[in-house]
Amino acid sequence: MNTWQDKEEFKKIFTVKAHILWEKELQDLTPNEVYQTVAYMVRDLVSEDWIRTNQIYAEEKAKQVYYFSIEFLLGRLLQSNLIGVGMEDVCRAGLKDLGWDLDKIIPEERDPGLGNGGLGRLAACFIDSLAALQLPGHGCSIRYQYGLFNQRIIDDQQVELPDNWLVNGFPWEVKKVDKAVNVRFGGNAYMRPDGEGNLECVYEKYSSVRAVPYDVPVIGYHNHTVNTLRLWRAEYSREDMYRELSMGDRHRAFRYKNSVQLISRFLYPEDSTEEGRKLRLMQEYFMVSAGLQSIVRYYKKKIKESMYDFDHYIALHINDTHPALIIPELMRILMDEEGMNWEDAWKVTVRSVAYTNHTVLPEAMEKWSIPMFKELLPRIYLIVDEINRRWLKEVRKRYPGNEDMARNVAILWDGQVHMAHLAVLGSHSVNGVAEIHSQILKDSTLHQFYTCFPARFSNKTNGISHRRWLIQSNPQLADLLDDTIGTDWRRDPRRLLDLKGYSSDGSFLEQLGQVKKTRKEIMADYIKKKYAMTVDTSSIFDVQIKRIHLYKRQLLNILHVMHLYYFLRDNPKVQITPRTFLFGGKAAASYGEAKQTIRLINVVARMVNTDRRVSKQMQVLFLENYNVSLGQILFPAADVSEQISTAGKEASGTGNMKFMMNGAITLGTMDGANVEIHREVGDDNCVIFGLRANEVMDYYIHGGYSAWNMYGQDENIRQVMNSLVDGSLGYGETFDMLYESLLDRNDEYFVLKDFEPYCKAQVEIANRYHDRRHWLHSSAINIAHSGYFSSDRTIMQYANDIWHLRKMIH
Repeated sequence: MNTWQDKEEFKKIFTVKAHILWEKELQDLTPNEVYQTVAYMVRDLVSEDWIRTNQIYAEEKAKQVYYFSIEFLLGRLLQSNLIGVGMEDVCRAGLKDLGWDLDKIIPEERDPGLGNGGLGRLAACFIDSLAALQLPGHGCSIRYQYGLFNQRIIDDQQVELPDNWLVNGFPWEVKKVDKAVNVRFGGNAYMRPDGEGNLECVYEKYSSVRAVPYDVPVIGYHNHTVNTLRLWRAEYSREDMYRELSMGDRHRAFRYKNSVQLISRFLYPEDSTEEGRKLRLMQEYFMVSAGLQSIVRYYKKKIKESMYDFDHYIALHINDTHPALIIPELMRILMDEEGMNWEDAWKVTVRSVAYTNHTVLPEAMEKWSIPMFKELLPRIYLIVDEINRRWLKEVRKRYPGNEDMARNVAILWDGQVHMAHLAVLGSHSVNGVAEIHSQILKDSTLHQFYTCFPARFSNKTNGISHRRWLIQSNPQLADLLDDTIGTDWRRDPRRLLDLKGYSSDGSFLEQLGQVKKTRKEIMADYIKKKYAMTVDTSSIFDVQIKRIHLYKRQLLNILHVMHLYYFLRDNPKVQITPRTFLFGGKAAASYGEAKQTIRLINVVARMVNTDRRVSKQMQVLFLENYNVSLGQILFPAADVSEQISTAGKEASGTGNMKFMMNGAITLGTMDGANVEIHREVGDDNCVIFGLRANEVMDYYIHGGYSAWNMYGQDENIRQVMNSLVDGSLGYGETFDMLYESLLDRNDEYFVLKDFEPYCKAQVEIANRYHDRRHWLHSSAINIAHSGYFSSDRTIMQYANDIWHLRKMIH
């Protein structure tokens, strides 16, 4: 890998680059121009390695994985790429000589609006690990013009503003016009005899959308591997535009142009309308068709092996069901374009595709209406229909008279296309993302498929990149680890276990405490600047950041905050361990209860923070517009990691791992990866409470739970519930929707059932925090065991068990 020899060479190259890019003197550069100049310099550094990586993969005919995900939540790339090429210190020193501070330049980069939650961040960690481990693997997604939305809190409520993250360009991308492909929508498709006793497909009167790839380098950590994240942008085809215009219909022509550009305009378009759902389905097919056409073209040009051996060289991985159309699309290409018969095409497809499931919630399983699907993707529908016909024929033969079984495994049923069923059937591997989640898939969510294909199912517990979430986010802790256990953990995070030997060392624990204090001061400084609010850094920083959803139970957290407030207000002489409760996360624009939860948090925050009787002992803040960059400040500052979803509902979680890696103590249910965190660190080093998954399932199946009984029996519950509707909060605010979800709809996620155990768990947290030495010992144990939750471990399991990749040394 090329590097800058020293800061003098950096300054020389910077000066030349800045003059070429901006045609102005250095002292006249804006901070954003400085950022872009350095970004282009880093791209220049890795360009040879990027070309060479692709050459090696082609020459060696290396098997490569293509990881398809509707989102990649990358976070800012400048600092992580500087760390990747080992040039952060040189850059920092060079910029300082030129009069700039790297820490002031880094925020000039906007967080790429290519993802939203855990699904997208997992994908980003995975491609990071693939490159770090020198494995041949690439990402495939859409180049959204606008991210989900920028969240602002106005009058206590979430307001969604456009996230125009591309406003200043994106210096990391390279547009590859010559690699564009066409994706077809609409029209008619039917089968006809080909004159040789076979059927052939006729597909006519379709509209074409031009898919143009933009490639982003994925830089391996201190090695010469540079893999690719390929992002597709939809562009209208001039031919189609001219055709519409030549027919004299100007309005239709511009409608066509607009509808095409919409495909890559928004991440997760609003799906509460038919138009919105149609746009989402177009996005999903657009991504897989463009990606797959590009892969097949590469395979034929560079690998040059038989299409019957496609799966020996190519692995296609689908991250949740959004890319599941890759299955019928590969069938289409193999049959319509490569002339394969159905049986051979199906064998190649199943051997090529693997599927990761990310949800146990049946309502979150993706489904499409058959009429819309058929109209939008007529050829793909024919293939899906045939997959379904053949499959149900087999099922009915295997389970005669059992129509329940047929219904439970059908791809087409009740007027809908069931994407999870398509994904399982068309893949050779199906995995969950935590041990408990994978077990629930086998036992209930996908049980019928498990009985049919038990060997397909496995578990691959999620992981996070320690390069982003420790080395980059928490340099103070990283330096302390270097001084204590050496630097091997930077390349091999399993070596963090060496820290266990220091978990009772007084001198080390004192330094660890100082690191946490520093990080809490950095967080407090952020809060002071953004919210003009002073928080007590000696208080417990109790943090819950994640998408706002009823099953994630931000509601349980804020109801406890209300309970604690009432207790302190009514008992002014009582002293508690001071607490700072921090919340963050976005609610889907159409999710009423989630948006009302945000409003409740903000109303309670105002009530608590303005009451001098209690505000010295507790404070509450909702941090707006949570993203990766804010997470990098927040995770290192947290004392308590809130992981309180209803047991059996969260597939895995990865925020729990980021908190753990930065020394926070988990306060959680036995859900998702919390189960494995608990197993790693033990009862002494985390606090577990509440119903277990089997108890939750028992209530769902047999009943026996009454939220109104909880309300009647517990005066604390009565007090907080009444205050939701009696106007005693804030300025007479009421929260009828939340009240109804808990009482009138019988508390689907058992918030009230777990309320008392949660309050007791919070008391336990306070008691443990009092014993500073024991708390720091627990913090050290969590950091030591966090190496298990590295995405490097996860990716090696995928590479060995599912994809069968080998490391390519450069």
